[in-house]
Amino acid sequence: MYKKFSNAVHQVFAAGVTLPVLAAFFLIGCEEEKQAPVVREVRRIKGEVEVLNSCSMKGAAVKMRAFLRDNGFDVVHIDNERLQNYDETIIVLRNPEWEGAQALATTLKTKNVLVLQNKNATVDAVVHTGRDFQQIIEPDQGEKNDSNK
Repeated sequence: MYKKFSNAVHQVFAAGVTLPVLAAFFLIGCEEEKQAPVVREVRRIKGEVEVLNSCSMKGAAVKMRAFLRDNGFDVVHIDNERLQNYDETIIVLRNPEWEGAQALATTLKTKNVLVLQNKNATVDAVVHTGRDFQQIIEPDQGEKNDSNK
């Protein structure tokens, strides 16, 4: 009889101690995890890029320059194009051997790449911003603007 009583007391005691200990572990373990800040590593790409506003939208070249620099490209010059009627952004490669050409096309999400080799060119590529530049640099913003029409 004593043995049954002892086992019963032992089980009640074990349950009484174990449950609060387990509850404490669960509560401590359920603490909200703080997410580490996302550190975006920008890989610098050798080569020089020129940006021309070819769409007549004010500030297009400045915004494209900021976007390209944020993505690791060295934009050395911006200006306005004489003809400002481009619907799509175009990349003109002045140096077809440039290693960064594929990265530039991927960053700008375009297949509009022309090769116009020029031995006297001072840049590796020229980006002609088209009217689609806003969707390139801010894809979410462009979709919102389209849905508000």
